[in-house]
Amino acid sequence: MNMHGSITRRNFFKSASAIGAGALIGHEVSSPSQLMAQADGASKPVVIASKNGLQATAKAMTLIQEGADALDAVIAGVNLVEDDPNENSVGLGGLPNEEGIVELDASVMHGPTGRGGCVASLRNIKNPSKVAKVLMERTDHVLIVGEGALRFARAHGFKEENLLTEESRQAWLRWKENLSTTDDWLPPHDIETKGIGMNRGPAYRNHGTINCNAVDLRGGISGCTSTSGLSYKIPGRVGDSPILGAGLYVDNEVGAAGSTGRGEANLLACSSVMVVEFMRQGKSPEEACLQACQRIVDQTKMKRLLDEQGRPKFDVVFYAINKRGQFGAGALWSGERFTVNTGEKDSRQLEMPFLFKRGA
Repeated sequence: MNMHGSITRRNFFKSASAIGAGALIGHEVSSPSQLMAQADGASKPVVIASKNGLQATAKAMTLIQEGADALDAVIAGVNLVEDDPNENSVGLGGLPNEEGIVELDASVMHGPTGRGGCVASLRNIKNPSKVAKVLMERTDHVLIVGEGALRFARAHGFKEENLLTEESRQAWLRWKENLSTTDDWLPPHDIETKGIGMNRGPAYRNHGTINCNAVDLRGGISGCTSTSGLSYKIPGRVGDSPILGAGLYVDNEVGAAGSTGRGEANLLACSSVMVVEFMRQGKSPEEACLQACQRIVDQTKMKRLLDEQGRPKFDVVFYAINKRGQFGAGALWSGERFTVNTGEKDSRQLEMPFLFKRGA
């Protein structure tokens, strides 16, 4: 299928996904377009997040309705996910690098003041989002990494702790034993065992992340992205999450956008800033997200990353809000969901508009 044809399919699947939007926590959920229509007019509060953001969006909206700034609200929401040892994509319990060490990345951006802060390859501190905010507020820098980020966190009173939970350690060991094609770690076996100790193709890799963006009662827009990065990555690898313009971008006059998925694709495309710019041009958040998806499709040239039909084998997901409180999302592939809270009901999950249907 050529890339231009995917736009037509996109429009079809986008409509289908809106019709199929499901409910969570016992509430009936309108389609994204219906909910966005309800948000037309003056700026109104809204919180959007990745699919692991049910608690985060609920917490953020509660704080916003109490008068909190959007940045404080989204960070507080993200902290719930960072603190959860059972969430292996961020913070405590995040999946480690190839040496079994957890390295965390995060970015924050505050629309009303136009400031941002980011940390990358941060070890031993479970809330990189908080460190990024302190960096934004207490330095003239935007990004610090590695040992420097850890020393900065220590200087500001952040507690060091072992972030590798037993569950994540076991997951890492299973990867070492069963999925690595470049070392000598082998699972239990006997003389008859086949299919180990050889190149068996790409191993499953986790790209989990949380992105959370919000509009507060004053029309202030802010966002936060936090991650443990690609599981079993080369130590020091940094994806899009802590890079403003790639994994997160906010313009208080337009809106905010963030991303999860293959960070390398977003780094090459500077996707989140493009989503905001597409909204500046008049596109809805959903349209802007899908256009960013198509841009990644068009930019992906390496055949090792493409399937037999020339489509990316990886996925990238975008989340966006605009100044009026409209929201939208988009993914390369079907099957994704996102979370939203408009302050009128509990947080809910909606099916994600997409370009390509899995299995088609």
